[in-house]
Amino acid sequence: MKIFNLPDLGEGLAEAEIREWYVKPGDTVQVDQPLVSMETAKAIVDVPSPYAGKISILHGNVNDVIQTGAPLITFDAETATKDAGSVVGKLETSDKKWQDDVVTANTSNASVSIKAVPAARVLAKELQVDLQKVPPTGPQGLITVEDVKKFIAHAPHSDTQKETLHGVRRFMAQAMTHSHHEIVPVTIFEDAVITHWDKNADLSVRVLQAMIAAAKAEPALNAWFDGKTFARKLFDDVHIGLAVDSAEGLFVPVIKEAQRYSAEELRTQLNHYKQAVQTRQLHATDMQGATITLSNYGMIAGKYATPIIVPPAVAILACGRSREIPLVQDNKVVVGRIIPLSLTFDHRAVTGGEATRYLGEIVKHLEQ
Repeated sequence: MKIFNLPDLGEGLAEAEIREWYVKPGDTVQVDQPLVSMETAKAIVDVPSPYAGKISILHGNVNDVIQTGAPLITFDAETATKDAGSVVGKLETSDKKWQDDVVTANTSNASVSIKAVPAARVLAKELQVDLQKVPPTGPQGLITVEDVKKFIAHAPHSDTQKETLHGVRRFMAQAMTHSHHEIVPVTIFEDAVITHWDKNADLSVRVLQAMIAAAKAEPALNAWFDGKTFARKLFDDVHIGLAVDSAEGLFVPVIKEAQRYSAEELRTQLNHYKQAVQTRQLHATDMQGATITLSNYGMIAGKYATPIIVPPAVAILACGRSREIPLVQDNKVVVGRIIPLSLTFDHRAVTGGEATRYLGEIVKHLEQ
């Protein structure tokens, strides 16, 4: 048999989730024929076949998480033809299909060998299931994903209201956990008075332009930081990530070299990304390379926030809902309109002075 292991689908991603199988055991496929749709933290990717031949085994079901390098598909060795190099994957010929799938678990009395498919191990870890208690039904005593699901369904006092996160929500949860463990966040707040704005002013575009101007005046926040080497990289180009809400989770497409765009071009790009998020037409490259991020949550609700930075970036600006408040001008109380701003920065790489100067430049630009 020939085993096709899940290749790295981009930027060293550790895993991917099965969205849809295009084939089934017994099918005969051609080289480069799409086999499966996989969802990563970046995008949905169709994985092409590296072999022409007959499929014997599919290693996983829809919504199963497959680790990079773990078995994805087993081909019939007698029918499989030469690898065309269509994917950067790893093909193995093995007579011990489950050789790498054995897990050793410690008990109070002894060390017990537990055999489980990779997807079952991942699911059990997510749901905090002890694989020693799961009855196996797979070949050679293997625990399958269905075994784990069946165990959960029939376990005493199981919480049937729990929902395992999948896709974008799962990757978002991982990214937020990583940020919480690594970054030292500090958030500062300020209001920008926009009473003088034209009623048709484009708030999102104006904020983007302010971020670009502020990055030129104080480049320390338009940067990446490597917490392992304590190395900082400042950027001349401003690549702004846009936090876009959707029913499936949060997407962050990136406007590359935003300083080169006119106001009209920025609006066009904003509209394009919003549409792409709703239709799931974003490419992996659309969500890579942000040097700073904007979260305009005020379009929904909320005044101030403590937004979360995603490494290696060092800052994120959040824009709350604009509102009217009483202001003092020339010793008189007048009604004015403000935009509440919240800036979170990584205090490992950014000083308080740099952060306040950056936020001050944004306010200055918006109040012009």
